This record gives sequence, structure tokens and C-alpha cells, in this order.
Amino acid sequence: MRTSLILLAAAASAFAADKDFNGRWDIQVINETRNRAWWLEVNGAGTPKPTGKFVSALRGDMNEITDLSIKNGALRFSFHREAGKTDAKPAHLVYTARLEGDKLSGTHEILGRPNTKLQWIGHRAPVITDKDDGSWKPAKPVELFNGKDLSNWKAMVAGKELGWKVENGIMKNVAGANNLCSVEKFWNFLLHSEFRLGQHTNGGLGLRGRYEIQILEDYGRPPDAHSAAALYSRVAPSVNASKRAGEWQTYDITLIGRQLTVVSNGKKVLDKVEVEGLTAMAHDWNEAVAGPLSIQGDHGPVEIRKLTITPLVKK
Repeated sequence: MRTSLILLAAAASAFAADKDFNGRWDIQVINETRNRAWWLEVNGAGTPKPTGKFVSALRGDMNEITDLSIKNGALRFSFHREAGKTDAKPAHLVYTARLEGDKLSGTHEILGRPNTKLQWIGHRAPVITDKDDGSWKPAKPVELFNGKDLSNWKAMVAGKELGWKVENGIMKNVAGANNLCSVEKFWNFLLHSEFRLGQHTNGGLGLRGRYEIQILEDYGRPPDAHSAAALYSRVAPSVNASKRAGEWQTYDITLIGRQLTVVSNGKKVLDKVEVEGLTAMAHDWNEAVAGPLSIQGDHGPVEIRKLTITPLVKK
């Protein structure tokens, strides 16, 4: 009887410690070649059936984790990725982590490919209290694109050719170009953008370098979480307001704290939606501080003629 009580006490103690895995985690990946950040949510740790969500193992989506366990103080989850553009053959992606203080110390690898191993650090996602409540006023606008050159921008991926140029007052990329990050960083702001797409083009704007608003040539298609003006893989626009390929388009975006509003070509398609966490385009993991505007250039060609950010300050 005494032995049983000791075992039960030990199990209860282990479950109690496991609860510390619960919550949302902003993941800093060490030496990731594309300079990307990840995001993890764990629920039910300390119970027999913990669950989770993860960005970004499969197409950069926000994926439900179906294979997650916590044993002997270690978190483990995995995904199976079919052969495709990313891998010539199927791949089994495995992630493990232990708590070190209030952080996660983790590893990632594709089974059978030791050269894919990465180290990562999970930082607890901050509580952000700023709200879009009418208490913010615009400060002086900042023209991120000066119409002449790319002096306000830097490459996201070190060692990769930039692949962007300015012609006739328009910044444009070639397909597969580097992603761009603004030199200046911002917290709460209004963003006005004017862009034009060719056929079958895919791009994005990364707010604070963390939250992607999808740019996509998808005129006339039903909206979903990958549509034009979606908060990528998280929140679909209420309608698809995109224009045909070759037409100039506008996004007017308000980001205050975690509240996001997007007006696409004059139509409000996201209205103060809550941004839960990082999307696949994220490269700046620290949600507690200001971050850059980033532009996705590694998909199809995009032309941009206007990018104006107006910082918002308390009245």
C-alpha cells in the first residue's frame, strides 16, 4: 500500500511539473538558414492527453499536433511530411524540448538525416494589453519606399542575392528573390500599401516581422485562410476583395497590440481580429518589442509603388 501511495505521489508531482509546458511559445531557431521563427501552443500538459498547435512544419500552416507527448520532463511532437517540393522523399519531422527555467530548450531533426538537426529556444509569448480602442493618434508618417532606391531595406536571408530593384519609381523583385526587412522598426501603426501582381503570384507583408498578410493573385475565388488579405493560415478575410492580375491594389492595415484590421481595395475584410501568434513568414520572434515591416520576395514577382507607415501613439 505504501509503495502504491509513493508511486501515485510521484506521478502527481510529474503531472504538476508538466503543466509548465502549457501556453504559447515564440521560438527562436538557432542557425536556421532562412532566418525564420516558429510558434508553439501547448494545452492539457499535466493531463494524460496534451494537445498542441505549431507553426511551421507543413507548408508554413498553423498545424494541429496529433502526435504529442510529455514523458520524464521532455516534450516531444512530430509531423509526417509527404514527398513534394520541400523533400524528394517523405520526411518525419521530430521536435523535442525540456524546460530550463521559464524557457524551452529544444531540438529539431528529420529522422535519418542528422545534418538537419537544429537547436531552438522557446520564449513565453507575452501578454500584450494595447487595444484598438480609440485612444491612439497618428504620428508623423514614414515613407518606407522613397521611390528611388532600397536604402530603407535590408535582406532577410544572409548570403542570398537580393533580387530586388527599383525602376520608374516602382520596386520589383524577380521570382525567388530574397525577402526584405525594413531597417526601422515599429510597434502600433497604420500601413498603406499599393502593389501590383502578375498572374499566379504569391507574396506577403510581414507586420513587425511576425504576422503575414497574404498577397495573392486570386481574383474571384472563395476566401479562406490562404486568400489575399488573410492573416496567413490563421484568419480568412470576410470577402475576397482582390483585383485581377495587372491592376494596382491597396491594403490599409491597422495593428494595435494584437488587434488587426485590414482594408483590401477599400473593403474591410478583417475587423479587429486577434492575432494569436507568429505566422510562417515570421523572422523576428520577440513579440514584446517593435519589429520591422518585411516583404516576401521568394515566391512570384511583385511590384510595389507605395509603403507608408504611420506610427500610432497614445492621445
